[in-house]
Amino acid sequence: MSARGTTVHTKIRCRNLWKTFGSEATSQLRRTLHETGDASEALHALKASGHLVAVADASFEVAEGEILVIMGLSGSGKSTLIRCLSRLVEPSAGEVTFDGLDLLKLSHRELIEIRRHKMGMVFQSFGLLPHFNVLENVAFPLRIQGVSKVERENRAREMIGLVGLQGRETAFPRELSGGQQQRVGIARSLAVGPDLWFLDEPFSALDPLIRRQMQEEFLRLQKLLKKTIIFITHDFSEALKLADRIIVMRDGRIVQIGRPSEIVLAPADEYVAKFASEVPLTKVLSAADVLEPLESTNGISNPAPLSASAEELIARFSETDTVFIADDAGLHGQVTSAGLLRAISRISSQIRTEGGI
Repeated sequence: MSARGTTVHTKIRCRNLWKTFGSEATSQLRRTLHETGDASEALHALKASGHLVAVADASFEVAEGEILVIMGLSGSGKSTLIRCLSRLVEPSAGEVTFDGLDLLKLSHRELIEIRRHKMGMVFQSFGLLPHFNVLENVAFPLRIQGVSKVERENRAREMIGLVGLQGRETAFPRELSGGQQQRVGIARSLAVGPDLWFLDEPFSALDPLIRRQMQEEFLRLQKLLKKTIIFITHDFSEALKLADRIIVMRDGRIVQIGRPSEIVLAPADEYVAKFASEVPLTKVLSAADVLEPLESTNGISNPAPLSASAEELIARFSETDTVFIADDAGLHGQVTSAGLLRAISRISSQIRTEGGI
């Protein structure tokens, strides 16, 4: 089931995934799990013996077309987790399946083919080749695949256009701004047409204005391409803006998984609550959270989607007092300005009473 409520294909599934570091850490982990079957006991035993546990017993699924954001403080294990998913780092235990294929059982050659043809990766470091121009950088993965020069350059130009860099094909990385360099990195990762897209804090090195622009660009691209995306950030505001669902990690463990509104409105513990403590409810609540029954179907025009934020709804109230909510399945209800205010007041009171944010 996707974050949008429709039954879809599970693109990647992670089950009881571990990554440990230290002499004999993997054998101790497997022995303890075999003897006790208890993840908490295994974690305690590993830490007591001085081993580093970067990822502990992580389980989750990502639906096709979903943006799953993984967040947490530095050292929480989020980057190690996605590197385990692509086997850039070898997991110590667990299971990872991609389109039903067990990635941990693939040979090195098979894994390389999957990465080359099915996965795209963008990291905080742009990683552009300084002696290649923009066109050559974007076409490079296709060159590695053995694609003909004409075909790879045509594809590269298409991706360059997609990220808004037409006219800069012959520029070298040193001639580009930070935001432009990151666009080249994004275009390069998209050139192979990946089914699964990993992004590890891709915008964190950018200044705030360019970062916001890149977030908007990212959402525009996703609307066009509908990729399955696992996106890492330590910025909660960025997570709220981009995510269909959010995973919050701490000390290698998944603390909570949920839609942005669920993370803010019902934090699993104080650690999660601190991330959400400064977030205005209007940024978190969606039409789905404040939906009211339809009073009438007269005069319905320009309905908003269930995913529309309270901020988006408020902007519409300058023209109308009632916003109708609909998707491909039809009308779901309405949101009125008075109803939205009541919902925000009720939810704020509930959070304070229950000791939330």
